[in-house]
Amino acid sequence: MKNQVQLITYVDRLGGQRDGADLRRLKALLCGPGSPMQGVFGGVHLLPFFDAIDGADAGFDPIDHTRVDPRLGDWGDIKALTEGLDVMADVIVNHMSSASPQFLDYSAKGEASAHAGLFLTLDAVFPGGASERDLLAVYRPRPGLPLTYAALKNGERRILWTTFTATQIDIAVRHPQGRAYLTGILATFAANGIRLVRLDAAGYAIKKAGASCFMMPETFDFIAEFAAEARALGIEVLVEIHAYFQRQIEIAREVDWVYDFALPPLVLHAFAFKTAAPLKRWIGIRPTNALTVLDTHDGIGIIDIGADASDRAAQPGLVPPEELDALVERIHAASGGQSRLATGAAASNLDLYQVNCSFFDAMGGDETAYLLARAIQFFLPGVPQVYYVGLLAGHNDMDLLARTQVGRDINRHFYAEDEIARDCERPVVRRLIDLIRLRNRHPAFGGDFQVEPGGADELHLRWRRAGHWAALRIDFATLAHELTHSTEGGASAAFAFS
Repeated sequence: MKNQVQLITYVDRLGGQRDGADLRRLKALLCGPGSPMQGVFGGVHLLPFFDAIDGADAGFDPIDHTRVDPRLGDWGDIKALTEGLDVMADVIVNHMSSASPQFLDYSAKGEASAHAGLFLTLDAVFPGGASERDLLAVYRPRPGLPLTYAALKNGERRILWTTFTATQIDIAVRHPQGRAYLTGILATFAANGIRLVRLDAAGYAIKKAGASCFMMPETFDFIAEFAAEARALGIEVLVEIHAYFQRQIEIAREVDWVYDFALPPLVLHAFAFKTAAPLKRWIGIRPTNALTVLDTHDGIGIIDIGADASDRAAQPGLVPPEELDALVERIHAASGGQSRLATGAAASNLDLYQVNCSFFDAMGGDETAYLLARAIQFFLPGVPQVYYVGLLAGHNDMDLLARTQVGRDINRHFYAEDEIARDCERPVVRRLIDLIRLRNRHPAFGGDFQVEPGGADELHLRWRRAGHWAALRIDFATLAHELTHSTEGGASAAFAFS
């Protein structure tokens, strides 16, 4: 993976029209001459582009994980995009759509189906039956049990494992059919030039009777085995886990890349509480094989800096619980109450550990503070990723939220081409693109990183390499700030945040 900023985007939500040419249109936007984004990104994470992109969970419930939705283009278009950019794609390891051909065949034929072993049932996990205690031990990211009663078309009745929604049927990843299904996805990706994959919902992939069914030792084993299979095909693996921060440190030892999901709430905390102390503590222990993010297609993680739910006293969070609660309220206030309407029980697609809000609105639309937050992201060791809404300093899409009642849709705006052109002229977006170019091109970011001494309210970051340097200083108490860097001639230059 190139040490350059990447873009995270849906193909059809950044200037798309769903006319079969969206992938070509995206390539022109990112690589075409005259485009304001030409040469800005070293790679792009394409959020689910599989058939179909508009299911129950915006493509994260694939009907056919090995087919490009024809409304976007085809595998030839994906391969063409990989010629100029690192392309990351999702492997949704935990589940697939109830409308998939495999599940429809299983529904029609039951145990006589060639795909009967592909889907996880309650009996497969609890062959002797499940007690109330067993079911309550299962970790849940959302209210309710991870089970769905299903009347199959052949007349059989089954209780299926459904971690997320009733139409996302969990895969028996340890069954030969489950392994073959996932292997087929990797083979298709490798054949079409994809060299980076993100494991979606990997923390839930393994189920075990009497256990939490989340990030168990057996889960780590599965992730390590999958990563080894991917590497054999020349594919690097990013694991997506929202969990207690120590779990990120542990999983980072097993895979190529992890997300730094603690960073977004810690940055918001630093600005809200005018202190760098928790952020600096995290910088001192965080894994460096991390993709740094402030925003993604999901919400802003809260669990990632909180105490371990299994033992809050023995394993405290990066910030005290009262400050964590206050941070959530400050996000709601900064967004004018909009994030409250999209979070928790206020909207469907519930995620109890996330706040749904655009990052720009979570910072109250303060352009200078927003750019400083991006500077922190770009200065930390790892590879930065910028979400398409964040790239354009996007506001919450309240109209889309009202139409769908899906909380995450508040930060999943559909941009028309003329809207992109207008937003690229906004000073905050132009400054952000300049900052991305600086991060990509300055040689210091390939060298040595250090946190320089400073008070509890100060953050001083520096990179050095062979006479080149770049330094970022922020005083959260006063918001005084400075980003300076060396030039080719050996002089010092300053980046203007406004």
